[in-house]
Amino acid sequence: MSKFKRSLLIGIISLMGVVLYGWVGVSQSRQPSVRLTTRPAISQITPFEAEATDRQMPVELTLQAVNQSGQPVENAKLHLQMLTPAKTPWFTTDFPISEGTTLLEMEAQAPKGELKLQQMLPIRGTYKLQVNVTPVAPNAFAPFQQTLTLAVPENGVKYRNLAVLVILLLTVGLGGGWVIGSKQPIQPGELAPQRVRLLLSGLIVMAIAVLLFVNISAELAQSQRSMAVSHGTEELPAARQPAMLNVQELEMKLSGDTDSTVGQLTSFQVRVMDTKTKQPATDVGLRVTTTQLENNWVLFAYQGIPDRTGTLAWKQQFFDGAPHSIEVTAIPQKETQRSLQPLQVSQNILVEGVAPPFLTRLISLAYFVGIVVVGLLIGSGLAGQLSTH
Repeated sequence: MSKFKRSLLIGIISLMGVVLYGWVGVSQSRQPSVRLTTRPAISQITPFEAEATDRQMPVELTLQAVNQSGQPVENAKLHLQMLTPAKTPWFTTDFPISEGTTLLEMEAQAPKGELKLQQMLPIRGTYKLQVNVTPVAPNAFAPFQQTLTLAVPENGVKYRNLAVLVILLLTVGLGGGWVIGSKQPIQPGELAPQRVRLLLSGLIVMAIAVLLFVNISAELAQSQRSMAVSHGTEELPAARQPAMLNVQELEMKLSGDTDSTVGQLTSFQVRVMDTKTKQPATDVGLRVTTTQLENNWVLFAYQGIPDRTGTLAWKQQFFDGAPHSIEVTAIPQKETQRSLQPLQVSQNILVEGVAPPFLTRLISLAYFVGIVVVGLLIGSGLAGQLSTH
């Protein structure tokens, strides 16, 4: 083969490679997808903090379905399932019962391919958002699905509090180790000096007392909550609005579970009917808000439209064992000619708290005891070295 032909062959192969690479890149970029944006930005999101003094707001999540050209998919249905981070038995979160569970599940009508909601994120870790996009009209476009992730770091306050606790426990251990390691007279028949024996006995008694207190108090609190719910003795505040209204030629009804348990999904649905035409009212907007009643913070919020049966249904998890209020407001839409004043229905729900698993509490206690033991060893070693000089 001549030098010219060899150069020509190499050029053709290179050109084919460039064309093939570009074709693959274009084909990959033309796949429909779901985009996720948050407010605040992902880097500024922190999990819920029960002891926070400032009012906490849920994270606003916006899911946008786009087609191969990057344009919003119109007249779609978005089914969302939001999963919490996986269980972390060795480094538990503030709400271990919620680890590895479903936080929210709903299907939303999306005329512009967009689903916007607000959700309080209870724990640190990586959340998974499984989104299925289907057309409202059959065969309008090919259904597709995508799994998105949302990484939430731990609140910096937690690290600060942990550092303070570790320093305190290490100080206690260092003091005890210093007493143990320093030279002290041993009386005949004694294995250790009296001060050392008293110190070790005190530490053992304290560890046992803490273990018993933590576990017994947790079990008693859980049993009391269970008895209160089972006998209906726990006081549930009255809802601000009835669960059903029939005004302005509209019948609006909110239904669902009246009690729940932390870590489990609870089902709700609201249905709107036109009493004049006896048909589902699909030309109204629905605004849903779930509020924790003890501290009045918003757990979940969503504004959308009902489906063709006039129904909006969703499932949500309550990670805090306190009464909650679910409020749904019907509001007029710009595209409709219906004259409508905002209508609101509401329902309160009891949520039964669940104590952290015994193993989780035991592991946390073991960490604290281990820190004290490390301090004892360091203090004892330092005292022994000084006494030999």
